[in-house]
Amino acid sequence: MDLAPAPDAVVVRTGRRNARKGGIASAVLTVFGVGGMLLAVRRGGVEAYGAGVTILLLFGGFGVLTFLAVWKGRNATVSVDGAGVWVFDGKGRNVIPWHTLAGVGLWVSPMGRGGVIRSLELCPEGAIDRDDPVLWRLVRDEEPLRPGLPRLRYRLPLTFGSHHEVVAAVHRFAPQLWSGESERAPGHIGRPDIKGHRRRTGAGRGTRGDRRAR
Repeated sequence: MDLAPAPDAVVVRTGRRNARKGGIASAVLTVFGVGGMLLAVRRGGVEAYGAGVTILLLFGGFGVLTFLAVWKGRNATVSVDGAGVWVFDGKGRNVIPWHTLAGVGLWVSPMGRGGVIRSLELCPEGAIDRDDPVLWRLVRDEEPLRPGLPRLRYRLPLTFGSHHEVVAAVHRFAPQLWSGESERAPGHIGRPDIKGHRRRTGAGRGTRGDRRAR
């Protein structure tokens, strides 16, 4: 039977927060699409109707795709307990154990007009599985925080407001690993190595079986 976070774990429902944000973004994009269509028709008459519909489809379609993407992960959670940081992506769960880590920190970078984006940096002592079915999207390949550590690490993006709960939980369960907060350049979140993951795992030609925490 799969293991699960302890009863006293701090649970942050990141999926629900993202779904709410995605719903708002989807609605805004749809409104822009409708507004663009009406403006095109108003200025160009019936002849501009086709252009107006195109605008509506572009904005509305992108809004729907945005919402569907976040809705699929609406049940995702991050849990922190005495064992480590548990990640549930809506389908599978795995844990990043404290005893495998050399340090944990919070990275912050600017985003948009006056906004910021935060991530929890989980730096291992040794090698990690960069293609784990649940955790692979969190893996980043960068210069290590200090000599002797591996390049691969876990980067867990945090939704707005959730960083307070997560950082407090790290202080509670693994204060010895905390390395503080650091400001980074815009775009520090980066992207997972999707192409490399597909190449290594043969995605599309049959994938590995789930290796969940047991």
